[in-house]
Amino acid sequence: MLDLLFDGWERPEVRRPFLFVLFFVLLFWLDLHEGALGDGLLDALGLGHAGLEPLARALPAALVSGFLILDFWLISFLPLLWQIAVVWAELLGGFVLFVYAFNLDIPYIVVRLPIMIGTGAVTTIYVSAASIFFASIIALFGALARLSKSGPAFAIATFYISFFRGTPLLLQIFLIYLGLPQFGINLEAVPAGILALSLCYGAYMAEIFRAGIQGVPHGQSEASTALGLSRSLTLRKVVLPQAMKLIVPPTGNQFIAMLKDSSLVSVMGVLELMYLARTQGRAGFRYFEMLITAAVIYWIISFCFEMIQARIERHYGKADRR
Repeated sequence: MLDLLFDGWERPEVRRPFLFVLFFVLLFWLDLHEGALGDGLLDALGLGHAGLEPLARALPAALVSGFLILDFWLISFLPLLWQIAVVWAELLGGFVLFVYAFNLDIPYIVVRLPIMIGTGAVTTIYVSAASIFFASIIALFGALARLSKSGPAFAIATFYISFFRGTPLLLQIFLIYLGLPQFGINLEAVPAGILALSLCYGAYMAEIFRAGIQGVPHGQSEASTALGLSRSLTLRKVVLPQAMKLIVPPTGNQFIAMLKDSSLVSVMGVLELMYLARTQGRAGFRYFEMLITAAVIYWIISFCFEMIQARIERHYGKADRR
């Protein structure tokens, strides 16, 4: 059955009608006639709105679906890199039009952009970078304990991983920031946020590190032992370098996720991106302007790190081929 579906998808005469129906159903459900597009089409055709509810919903959906299929067909004649560039440009243009529809106060954004970048974005990057660093250390020790034959080490690692993967990050932030002072441990908001993010993501990354270490063929360790290398030297010189090519891609994804989850430390008053977006928006009742600005800054930071991650992955790919 799956082979039949994949074979059919490869045939344009099957794929295009399927995509048209899919787009039409989705757009019909979204009910485009309530917007400017549907109003303009019906007025241009002289149909008005009275008693034409189904047509008012179907006509814009059919036209937009047909335009999308035609657009995909024309783009298919371009070289691959041009196809990617054109689709990216179209999607970016669609996002700009979506934002433009809200009649944003651009001067309000421009005035507050320096503090959003100079304070909010810098704090977000700093908190995320520090957290991923400590999370990687915690994850390595957690993975090694998880793989060890020591009962206490295995129990501690599995309990830690189970708890921090099984409870919400926001709850963990409150437990650390408000709970530790009960034991005489008073942390400022930023260190408490870094600790919470490190412990939470360390639990997830411990399983990534464990899978990466176990992904190295066992014969590598046996060969190192035969050569007289100690277990610690085998781990540092043989196992971990080979495991890194399996660990780096999902770890990069964890960092990108952490960039967004770092917004949760704003509940403690940390001047990160989301905290400033809310406070600056509240000052002039321009919430949407500030939220859109924060979204774009988050996106740019994530995109830059995606480029770095891609370069690192290519580096490990070249090293593996050598």
